[in-house]
Amino acid sequence: MIRVLLADDETMIRAGVRAILAADPEIEVVAEAGDGREAVDLALAHRPDVVLLDIRMPRLDGLAAVAELRRAVPGTGVLMLTTFGEDEYIARALGEGASGFLLKSGDPRELLAGIRAVAEGAAYLSPRVAHRVITELTGGRMSRAAAARDRVSVLTPRERDVLALVGAGLSNAQIARRLHLVEGTVKAHVSAILTRLDARNRVQAAILAYEAGMLAPDSAPGTGSGQPYGPAS
Repeated sequence: MIRVLLADDETMIRAGVRAILAADPEIEVVAEAGDGREAVDLALAHRPDVVLLDIRMPRLDGLAAVAELRRAVPGTGVLMLTTFGEDEYIARALGEGASGFLLKSGDPRELLAGIRAVAEGAAYLSPRVAHRVITELTGGRMSRAAAARDRVSVLTPRERDVLALVGAGLSNAQIARRLHLVEGTVKAHVSAILTRLDARNRVQAAILAYEAGMLAPDSAPGTGSGQPYGPAS
């Protein structure tokens, strides 16, 4: 079972999300929170696989809650769910370590896919959010390409190979098959890559790989219908 904590200050929204999740026999809602502070406390108590977190909430907003959750329960994935799609929210949420970002106006199937991806240690962006990310990346890529190439230059050749495949959305198992490695070795490489690049998660690493020109344009981070990014480490 995938154990989920819902955090939203609107009771009706929580009820609607719970109803969607109840349709999946492999997902269980273990607790509900009405604000960010309660979400952190309940996450510590229940240790869910995924926290589905609204952004605008009382006491502690979702963006601040992400940072606390990443410190308090690092094994729990955080998936943002909000009505707000402004770039500043997307950038801040991913920057604080969220593993995914969904809009409440999206398809319910995106919600289920996002929860499954994050529970497996992957990252997930809804198509609309991915479009915003790619637009921003494309617009500023020229000015950041040199800096990105400089950052990835600290990696070994093998780590660069792994990073390119992380950026293309492959899981650890898929990377292992592609590079003829055991999965544990790939996991160790990914952990080392995140540390060397000072990246919080695979989304940030994938974006950096794209900016550094390590990916083909059609395999840029977030292309496709909510593409997951593989296990976090």
